[in-house]
Amino acid sequence: MPDELFHHVELWVDDLATAEAQWTPVLLALGCTPYQNWATGRSWRLGGGYLVIEQSPALRPGGHDRMRAGLNHLAVHGSAEAVGAAVAAGWTTRTESGRSVHLVDAQGFELEVVVTG
Repeated sequence: MPDELFHHVELWVDDLATAEAQWTPVLLALGCTPYQNWATGRSWRLGGGYLVIEQSPALRPGGHDRMRAGLNHLAVHGSAEAVGAAVAAGWTTRTESGRSVHLVDAQGFELEVVVTG
């Protein structure tokens, strides 16, 4: 049995170019490396797991809303540098409480960076 919880997480986005521009600096600052690249998606790997963003042709219109059923947010272990990379890439800070910073991208996805170390 693997010692990692997730094999991968896949986020479907309305605008791949915007998502790639905002997620890439954060994921690189978190220690991820580019993994896969295809016409409608990108992925980054860390350890045995990876994160995918995809503008799927099967995507239903309506956009992401973290307050509806589905994904509310992703929480990751990170650093102040990752938070800074997110802000520089256009993410907004929703809340900050001690070691935890909640960031929101242009498409409404929320990333919680729990600053360790």
